Amino acid sequence: MFRVFQNVFNYRVLALIRKEFRQIRRDRLLAIWLIVPPALQLLLFGFALSATVTDLRLGIVDDSRTRESRELISDLTESRSFLASGYYASVDDLSAALSRGDLAAGVVIPYDLTRNLERGRQTTVQFLLNAMNANTAAIAQSFAQGVMQSYNAGLAGQGIHASFQQIAAPDVARRGLVQLNPAYLYNPGLVNSWFIVTGMFGLLLILNGSLVTSGSMVKERERGTIEQLLMSPASTSEIIIAKIMPLFVLLCFVAVLAVGMLKFAFGVPFRGGLLLVLGGAALCILCGISIGTVIATFSKSAQQAQLASFFVNPPLASLSGAVTPIEAMPKVLQALTIFNPIHHFVAIARASLLKGSGIGALWPNFLALGAFTAVLVTVSVWRFRRQLS
Repeated sequence: MFRVFQNVFNYRVLALIRKEFRQIRRDRLLAIWLIVPPALQLLLFGFALSATVTDLRLGIVDDSRTRESRELISDLTESRSFLASGYYASVDDLSAALSRGDLAAGVVIPYDLTRNLERGRQTTVQFLLNAMNANTAAIAQSFAQGVMQSYNAGLAGQGIHASFQQIAAPDVARRGLVQLNPAYLYNPGLVNSWFIVTGMFGLLLILNGSLVTSGSMVKERERGTIEQLLMSPASTSEIIIAKIMPLFVLLCFVAVLAVGMLKFAFGVPFRGGLLLVLGGAALCILCGISIGTVIATFSKSAQQAQLASFFVNPPLASLSGAVTPIEAMPKVLQALTIFNPIHHFVAIARASLLKGSGIGALWPNFLALGAFTAVLVTVSVWRFRRQLS
C-alpha cells in the first residue's frame, strides 16, 4: 500500500503539487472564493430559507363586539402566527384589502357568536386566506385551526360546550372524536434549519467545487501554463493529479469548516459518526472537481465555462432534495434523483447527523456516491488527457 502511494505521489507529482499551492497562494482571490462564499452561503441559506411563517397580517371584522369575540381575536393575535393589521367595517372592505395584498388572512366573527355559544349552537367563524402563495395559505389555515382548538378547550373549561365550524376545515360538530398525538422523532423541536443546512452542505460542496475548478483551469489554459507543463518530464496522469490535489485539500478544509458551522451556528446534533459525513464529503468534492474539469475541457473561455455551468448546476440542485422534499416532486423527476450525487450525500449527512445511522444503513448511498465519483473522475481524466494531446 505504501509503495503504491509512493509511486503515485512521486517526486515529480509532489513538485507539481507544491507549484500549484504556490500559484494558489499568489492568487489570493481564488483562495478567498474557495472558502468565504461557501461559509457565507451556508449561513445565509440556513437562516433565510425557512418554511416557518410568522406575523401574518390579519384583518378583523368583529360583528359581535363581545367578550368572547375579543378573547378569540386575542388568541389569534397574541401568538407569533398572526399580527393584527386593523379592523374593518364589512366583509367587502376586508376582501378589498386582501385583494390589494395588504393582508395575508382575515377573520369574520358573526354578530350572534355569544348567543350561539351560550345556547350550545354551532357557530361559523369565516377565515379568509390570500392563497397567492399556496404554502403560506396552508400554514395559516393550520395555525388558525390550532388556535380555534385551543379556544374551544378554554370555553369547555368555563362550562361552555361550543362547536365551531371553520370554512375549508373538517366538520368538528360530531360527537365521535379521534385524537391525534404526534411524536416528532429525530427533531423534537421541529427546527427547520436542520433540514436546510444539511441539504445545502452537499449542494455547496459540489457547486462551488465545479465552479472554482472550471474557472481556474480555463484561466490557466488562457495564460498558456498548461502548455509549459507539457514540456516537463511529468506524464499527463501526474499533471492531472497535481491539478486536482490542491483544490481537493482546500475544499476538504471548507467541508470541515461547514461541519463546524452546522454544529455551533445551527446546533445540528451529531448523533452518528463524523467520519461517515467527512468521507461522503470527500467523495462529493471529487464529484464537483470532476464536473468542473469536464466543463473546462469543453470551454474555450471563462465566459463559456460559466455559461455551461448554468446548464449543469441548476438541474443538479433542483433534483437533489437538498432544499425541497423529493416527495413533492413529480414521479418522473423523483426517479431522476437517484442519478444525482448530491442526493446521496444529503441522505448520508441527514441520516448520520440527525438519526445516528451507521454504515449498515448508509452503504447503498456510499456505493452510489462512490460509483458516481469513479465515473466522473474517469471521464474528467479522459477529457483532460484528450485536451492535453
